[in-house]
Amino acid sequence: MSSLSIAILTGRLVAAPELKHTSSGIALTRFSIAVDGTSKSANKRTDFFDIIAWRTNAEFICKYFNKGSQITIVGRPRTGSFTGKDGIKRKTFEILVNNVYFVGAPKQNQAPSDFSNGSFDEPSIPSADYINDSIDDSDLPF
Repeated sequence: MSSLSIAILTGRLVAAPELKHTSSGIALTRFSIAVDGTSKSANKRTDFFDIIAWRTNAEFICKYFNKGSQITIVGRPRTGSFTGKDGIKRKTFEILVNNVYFVGAPKQNQAPSDFSNGSFDEPSIPSADYINDSIDDSDLPF
């Protein structure tokens, strides 16, 4: 029986993500996020995580997130190793993105350029009268 490890991280992008493509045309991006610790002391710890996103996740991240943007990543931790140019063997730890989510409201200068008014509008919430009038109990399956 194999177990599945999942990491959920919320942090800020350390740099603007760059969209790249493999030789076969598959989109990917590699970037880091800074995640603040929960220390109650004055010396808060910040951890940095390397993130890899493929295909539509990579395209989405590069289109809608910039340096400093808050982001939540749900993914799978992966370890590896390589030998550097100096001959020293190094270990890697990275998160492979499964899902990505916006966190909080974007800053005015971080709004995606394809939104006509340059900012996100708050979603309209129907009034309580509308909600109560629109539900017919006879349509419910239980």
